[in-house]
Amino acid sequence: MEIFPITVGSLDTNCYILYDNMGQGVIIDPGADPELILAQIDKKKLNIEKIILTHGHFDHIGGADTIKAKTGAKIAIHNQDEELLLDGYKNLSRMMGADYKLEGVDILLEEGDTIQIGNDKLYVIHTPGHTKGGLCLLLEGRGIFTGDTLFMYSVGRTDFYGGDHDILIKSIIEKIMPLDDHLMIYPGHGPTSTIGNERSRNPYIKQFK
Repeated sequence: MEIFPITVGSLDTNCYILYDNMGQGVIIDPGADPELILAQIDKKKLNIEKIILTHGHFDHIGGADTIKAKTGAKIAIHNQDEELLLDGYKNLSRMMGADYKLEGVDILLEEGDTIQIGNDKLYVIHTPGHTKGGLCLLLEGRGIFTGDTLFMYSVGRTDFYGGDHDILIKSIIEKIMPLDDHLMIYPGHGPTSTIGNERSRNPYIKQFK
């Protein structure tokens, strides 16, 4: 399984293209600049089957509709974040002077769902706190895509609609930190890390060791 990151938009969102050796793939968090993402899809001759949104904020969803229109991929998000897609206040686009809405979601995800990519699977882990329906995606043996739940040495903001700091920390401690130390963390913003690195050095987590 190949993991190809692209940094998009004014907030430097990490979008990830995952694909197997047969060219079957998914996109995680196409937050902006859909033309850049589509150029890579064309260059690599990929068949994108799904667009997976880790949560419903504008900087993670902004390119999804254009990419869906070009590729026919199905859009997936956790069921508790569907409401953010149709409300510019809740998805924060209004705060940036726009009023973006994303219609036509195809798949509503829940804890324990799996998403097939060729012979590999992404496991859906519901990690509320940044938003009510925030989720992480575990690629077993490789890494976890954490959206805005967990960053290198930091965690997601909780002062927007649906945010709750205590719930966020509970999600991280109970659902992410039990994973193997060597697993890579692929966050929604900033550099990659590992579970072990965050367990030992992230100030929001160290206090719970």
